[in-house]
Amino acid sequence: MNKNGVSVFQTIWRVCNLFMSVFFSLATYVQINDPDAALWMVGYAIPAVLCFLIFCQQQITESLLWRRIADLHVLVASTFGVILAWKLYKEGITDIFQQEEGRECCGLLLTVFWLLLCRHSGRSSTIGSVRIFTAVGISVFPFVTWLYYYMNKELRKHWPEHCTTAL
Repeated sequence: MNKNGVSVFQTIWRVCNLFMSVFFSLATYVQINDPDAALWMVGYAIPAVLCFLIFCQQQITESLLWRRIADLHVLVASTFGVILAWKLYKEGITDIFQQEEGRECCGLLLTVFWLLLCRHSGRSSTIGSVRIFTAVGISVFPFVTWLYYYMNKELRKHWPEHCTTAL
């Protein structure tokens, strides 16, 4: 605990939510060239705002409005994620990052996992170590993956144009 009564884990938790807010905001931005941009921009903007609210005030996860919005987003994203996963399975696609549906499915999965991890994180003054280590791993993964694909043009050569021109 520091002199303000905030634990190191709480600070790490808030920083992880800031990172995820930035990531989801970037994901919202790169959807601008997508044929169905509005759908995906909303799909990433909602978690971006919810994560930013946690960064600003950790106890926000206990408010009814935050929980209802997060629950609705988890429900919708899970439904679309299952539909996309079924499509990938039916078509026998194994290299999911090379298919737009695979990247979309992974993005939905990431929003669902993160929002479920955030649920009730403001309930107590302590954040558990399992939640913190999971949060650090999840919040670092998308940035490392994005950087890896951005640096390796060979991996992006078969992507549609709208996936390669936003950043």
